[in-house]
Order: sequence, then C-alpha cells, then structure tokens
Amino acid sequence: MDFNWKVLQNGSDIRGIAIEGVEGENVNLDEQRVNHLARAFYTWLLAKEEGQKTIAIGLDSRISGPALKRSFADGIIAMGGNVIDCGLASTPAMFMTTKATDLEVDAGVMLTASHLPFNRNGLKFFTPEGGLNKKDIKEILQIAAENATLGDNDNPGNLSEFHFIEKYAMHLVNVVRSGVDDPGNYQQPLSGLKIIVDAGNGAGGFFVDKVLKPLGADVEGSQFLDPDGMFPNHIPNPENDEAMESICQAVRDNRADLGIIFDTDVDRAAVVDRNGNPINRNALIALMAAITLEEHPGSTIVTDSVTSDGLTVFIEKVLKGKHHRFKRGYKNVIDEAIRLNKTGIASQLAIETSGHAALKENYFLDDGAYLVALVLVKMAKLKNEGATLEELIKNLKQPVESEEFRMYLSKDDPVKTGSAILKTLSEITDSQEGWALVEPNYEGIRVKCSEERGWFLIRQSLHDPLLVLNVESDRTGGSRIIINELKKTLSNFAELDISNLE
Repeated sequence: MDFNWKVLQNGSDIRGIAIEGVEGENVNLDEQRVNHLARAFYTWLLAKEEGQKTIAIGLDSRISGPALKRSFADGIIAMGGNVIDCGLASTPAMFMTTKATDLEVDAGVMLTASHLPFNRNGLKFFTPEGGLNKKDIKEILQIAAENATLGDNDNPGNLSEFHFIEKYAMHLVNVVRSGVDDPGNYQQPLSGLKIIVDAGNGAGGFFVDKVLKPLGADVEGSQFLDPDGMFPNHIPNPENDEAMESICQAVRDNRADLGIIFDTDVDRAAVVDRNGNPINRNALIALMAAITLEEHPGSTIVTDSVTSDGLTVFIEKVLKGKHHRFKRGYKNVIDEAIRLNKTGIASQLAIETSGHAALKENYFLDDGAYLVALVLVKMAKLKNEGATLEELIKNLKQPVESEEFRMYLSKDDPVKTGSAILKTLSEITDSQEGWALVEPNYEGIRVKCSEERGWFLIRQSLHDPLLVLNVESDRTGGSRIIINELKKTLSNFAELDISNLE
C-alpha cells in the first residue's frame, strides 16, 4: 500500500479516479484501496467506541459504484462489522439511515463524487451526529497510511439488504402532506399542479414516482430519470448552465408549474418557475430565506461568501432577517450556523450558492430533496391563495453583471503566494478612490466599488492552486472597469495566470 492517501481527501469527503477513460487521469481509487479504506473507517469507529458496528451503504448511478460498494462491504464484514446494502440511494438518505430507529445503524456511507465526471467516485461518511469533517477524514486516511494491513476478525459480520430510499421517500411525502395540511385534499395536496424533474441520470429519479405521484402532481415531461453513470444528457449539476437551460426549456415546452433539478447524489437542488426562469444561486437563497423567515422571523441566514449585495438587502430590508455572509464550502456554512445557535444567535438556514441547503429542523443536513419538499409545501399553499412562488422573490434585486474567474497559481507554495497577493491587494484598496474593504469579511478580501456600483471578492480556492475572483456590478460595463483596474496589480505577479481576465 505504498500510496499517498492524502491525495484522496476532498475537504470532508474522499474522492478519486475510479476507472480509466479520461486521458491523463490514472486510477487511484480502485477496489483494493476502497477495501482498505473500509477497514480504516471501521478502525476509526472502534476507536470512538468499542463493539460491533452496523454500517449502511448506498451508491449513486456511477458505473464504478457496484464494484466499489462490494469491496467496501467486504472490508467492513471482514473486520467483524455488519453491512446493510441500501442499493441506489441519495447522500441525505444515507445520513437518515443513522436516524432510523428500526435499523440501528452506527454509520452511513455513500459512494458518490457528486457532479464530477463519470470516471470519478468517492465516499461520504455519516454518524448519527452528522457528516464527518475534514479532521475526521484526515484521521481515517492516516489510519489507512499507517497500516499496511488491517486484519480480519475471527467472527466476520453479516450482509443484508434494505432499500432505504423507499422509507426516505415516504418521509418526504409526509413532510409535504403535513406541511400543506389541506383538510380538503390531505393525501394529494399537489393535485392540479404540473411538476417536472430533471435527475440528470443520477440518483434523483425516485422523486417522481415515490414522492410527486403519491402527492397527486402531474409529472409528464420529467426527464433523464433513469440512472446512467455515463451522464449522457448533461452534467447533473444545478450550477451548470447547460443543465439549468435543459430543465428551463423543459418547463417551457411542457407548460409546467415548476421544474426541479438535482445533482447526482441529491444533496443539492434548484428549481424553475412557471415561466421557465431559473431559481438558483442568489434567487434560491432568497426563496428559502423567504420561506424560513415566515416561520422563524428575525432568524440569521448563513450563506457562503459570493452572495450578492442585493441578496443582503432582500434578507435584511425586505424580509427583516439577518444575513451572515461566511465562507465558501457547504460544511463551513453549516458549521457556522451550528456555532451561531450554540452562542444564542438563532439560525434556521445555512445555504450555499451551489444549492447546498441545510435547515436546523432537519439535522442541518444538506438535503436537496428536503429543500424541494419545503418549496412544494409553500407552492401548494400559495396556489390555494391564488399566488405563485415567484411573487415571494419579486423584490430581489439581481446584479446587471456577474462574473467569476479562476486564476491559476504556480505550484511552488501556491498558498503562500496567494496570501501575498491578497495582502498586496488589500493594501492598494486602501488608497484606491471609491473602493473600500467590506467588513466583517471571513474569506479573502471583499471590496465595495462605489463608482462602478459593484463589488469584487478575491479568495484562495478551497481545494485547488488558484485564486477565484467574483465581480458584480449594477451598471453595464462596470465589471470590466473593476477587472481592468485589478489587472494593473495582478499583472505584477508572474506566479499568477491572469489570461482568463482578458
């Protein structure tokens, strides 16, 4: 096992290349290594508490999934643990296995690499306390690295099957039924609504037959529901422009009342209004803030760092809530909301522009299907009042221009170089007329640009050797003025590739 296990860490997940098929990308997450990781994970669990463990495991539609799942299960069973094979599942469902009183599961594991290409795969881990964090993953990989073998138990565990997605889907059905609470149509509160789903050939196709149909919705026009790990139609990613245009066009073509799009493992989602307009990124945050703050007035909405100034105005001036703009990374956003609650600052919603949304009422689990369930509840209630979803966010001001640039750093200590660049920019901003550092700010530097009626945020990437620049402006051409001014400073750093800014 002479291997650098650290390369498999992707924040709070494990991700790697599972099969050949992309030039220049060699397999580093094969069956042998997944088996060893299973043993390392089981060893990690035993270090927390002795005793036989039961692990539930599920997978998305990736073609490498079945073989890796068998290998992972074999590793757990050999170590003496029991495995419940949940088959095709979603990431949130695998967390919920740890809360199911009839299963008595000690941990849930999901085989997925989210929206990444077909040749990738990975592992997400859950205990009843929630998803594992970066420190936990580091410890598991350290166990894998330090132990060439993790020996078999004299009493191997057992394998059983339980298609938990059925139970999870019924939970969502009950969330909608009880949320709408329509005495005249309790069982089918979505009757009379045409709602279509784009699952991108990931794991989210269940939502049509197991959630929407029992609730009475007309689902004709739903697309790409069949699991296909080659993702032949588009990337299953609500942030992808092609994917969003696909569901928007489907809503228009089918004259649907709502469109829903999930990522591969259903921990992210976005929706489309009846006019075929996307409700994602800032608009999705605004919609969920409106729904949340109606139930919990004055609550703090925690978001990532790249949200717009218009969203802050909407949350604080229109909805009378509080906007806490934090860092990129869904775990960062979730953990910050949890921290705020512990300090006495009420926060019901943690949501990232990527579509990760977690609510306090749902274990602060980032669950795209639960997010959609809450949207459906509100939509059904509004229909009974003769209103529509888009009316909830009609006062959200969207920027005239919004752009993102990724600028690569040379690989010789990119973190140190990036920090030096940010420090220089921060100092120059102090003397730039009409520019002012935004405080508080928790990631990189954010600058308000008065003359250009906009702002920019430049930060180090969470995972890659690059700086990420976000620029927004409320006037045509304002972003280009900001970019051109930044280039005067950034061009002085030979280690930074600014060709994307041209």
